[in-house]
Amino acid sequence: MKKRILALMCTTAVLASAFVACGSEEEDVTTFAPSTTTEEAATETAPATTTTNTVAAGELLTGLGTSVSIADSKDPADGEDGTAQVDATIAAVTVDSEGKVVECKIDIAQTKIGVSANGKITSDLNAEYPSKRELGDSYGMKKASVIGKEWYEQADAFAAWTVGKTASEISGMSIDQGLAGDADLAASVSIHVTGFQSAVLEAINKAVAGGAAAGDKLGLGLSTNIAKSTDASADAEGVAEAYTTISVLTVNADGVITSSILDAVQAKVTFDASGVITADKSVDVPSKNELGDAYGMKSASAIGKEWNEQAQSYADWTVGHSLSDINGLQLDEGRVADEDLAASVSIHVTDFNSVISKAIASAE
Repeated sequence: MKKRILALMCTTAVLASAFVACGSEEEDVTTFAPSTTTEEAATETAPATTTTNTVAAGELLTGLGTSVSIADSKDPADGEDGTAQVDATIAAVTVDSEGKVVECKIDIAQTKIGVSANGKITSDLNAEYPSKRELGDSYGMKKASVIGKEWYEQADAFAAWTVGKTASEISGMSIDQGLAGDADLAASVSIHVTGFQSAVLEAINKAVAGGAAAGDKLGLGLSTNIAKSTDASADAEGVAEAYTTISVLTVNADGVITSSILDAVQAKVTFDASGVITADKSVDVPSKNELGDAYGMKSASAIGKEWNEQAQSYADWTVGHSLSDINGLQLDEGRVADEDLAASVSIHVTDFNSVISKAIASAE
């Protein structure tokens, strides 16, 4: 579904006014307090994807995929605040010369922003929003799970299942109403898997040769804030904005980055002065890298470069550097001070550095 809608959305997206849909929040088949998500595309089979990139034996492709939904956003009702909810499923992969997954990591940035019946944001704009993996056992799925496993344990089990498989094999996996149809996989993954499948397939399809080699470890880091959310007024809709910055990278045995991808999901859920969600909850939208020129930064950029171009330039710069190198980079109010790097990267890089640090820490 994502690919069918992408072209239409790219013509209308301005500065990543991103609402997201397909692949809603995956939850355990038991009733679970954090979410009561339904999987709208549960019976759909993800299209087979084949990467057009190739590498020699011993080299690896690195890929990033997203599957994002605002389908669980709710209007205020019965005296309770509404919720603008964004569920961003993120997958990172490395792929070998035979097109098989070598390593896979999956996480979800689940952001719930309170909206009152008078159109006000009720959540703390300065609050941190840890990902499900960062929440770990505190996410609280294990006690409600029919298989007694926490969310991150099930995500890890699905990621492990993908290892050694091609995009075609993952696309053709058995799925029964959104759940894993294979008995062995279902024994360790009882949550919906269609969002996982979609994100992993996209990551494989977009995997590129960035310098990773056999033996390098894969890392994934996320950081989310809602700082730019705004209240509604009589004259303008409010916006609940969940902004998630993403780093996917590989590191070698010496802790040096060998490949690097940076991206962001800017999900904007609009609502009116009574708190009613006005955003189309069924729309599927690309990340900033997927938006490309449609994001619209180039015309306003002091260096004439689009957001994805600048993100790629910074990601390219990180290759060959360690975490200490990145932490030691001189910044001027969040922007790089080095003239050569600043010629291709004029945007703030503090969030990039934060998620890069997380991604390096996650590489095992």
